[in-house]
This record gives sequence, structure tokens and C-alpha cells, in this order.
Amino acid sequence: MEIRHAEPADYGRVIGRVNAWWGGRDMAPMLPQLFFVHFEGTSYVADDEEGQLAAFLIGFLSQTDPDEAYIHFVGVSPEHRGGGLGRQLYERFFDDARAAGRTRVRCVTSPANEGSVAFHEALGFTSERVAHDYDGPGEDRVLFVKTLV
Repeated sequence: MEIRHAEPADYGRVIGRVNAWWGGRDMAPMLPQLFFVHFEGTSYVADDEEGQLAAFLIGFLSQTDPDEAYIHFVGVSPEHRGGGLGRQLYERFFDDARAAGRTRVRCVTSPANEGSVAFHEALGFTSERVAHDYDGPGEDRVLFVKTLV
């Protein structure tokens, strides 16, 4: 598996799969192309042995808080789930965030997504709280933070 920094040319590959990877839910609007243009250095794609997209992580260094980094969106193809690829992407992001002097990483997920909640807790994230209407009416989110050591 090759993990490398995302490039603007990866946008089409990712956006063409993201809805299918989420069981047909319309997730594409959460992932505009600007993330592939402006956050190449902290975003990643993983290609399998056949050169097919296996996973991606979109993250960035906070412009507001110089101690923080943020993971915006992560996806792993259904056939590559459960093999540690998601963890590898997060660890790569953690390493780059540390190298940039960041001491905390934040992210959010839906409280209904029990698999995502468990995954983040297994990676050492702590749930700060559930924020009601975080992403609009009825769009509650679990706010996670992880201290980098």
C-alpha cells in the first residue's frame, strides 16, 4: 500500500467513490476540491497494489490555534476496512502535525456512527462532548480531541 500526500488531481478519484463508500449517502458536498488544492501537505491518499484508491485522509493545521491540527474527512474503501489502513493514515497525520509543532488534533463524527466513535477512542481520542446542531439543525456531532505526545 502506498500512502502519499494528496494532490489536486486526486480529487476526481476520491469524489467519484465517496458516496458509494458511505452506502449511497450524499457525502460529496462535505468534500469540496479546495481541500485538495490548499491542504496537500497534510492530506493523504493510499493506493493499493493495483494503483486503485484504497483510502484518503483530509486534514489541516489550524489557522486559529497554533497548537492544533484538524482531521476533516477520512474514508477507507469497504474492501480495505479492518486492516489498519485508517490507523496508518491517522498516524501519518499525527507525525506531520507533531513536526509542525502541533500538540492536539481535533475531529468530529456523528454520535450515530458507533464504529467511528469506537475507532477514534481506540486511537486515543477523547470525547469532549456531543454538540447539538453542530453542522446544522439535527446534525449533532461528537467533538474529539487527542493530545500528541
